[in-house]
Amino acid sequence: MALSLMSGPVLAGGMAEPIMEQEPVIEAAAASNAAIIVPLMLLLLIAVASSGGGAGGPA
Repeated sequence: MALSLMSGPVLAGGMAEPIMEQEPVIEAAAASNAAIIVPLMLLLLIAVASSGGGAGGPA
């Protein structure tokens, strides 16, 4: 009797919610995009700062 009471919810036909595994994949993709963009922006800022050093002096 106890075994049939315990196995009732298990055999209920998929009442549990499915496990969703898409969010960690999306977060990992967003993190990798940020890891590429941030160093490129730093290189761009360094290039602009080094090339524009002599153009801003008084006439």
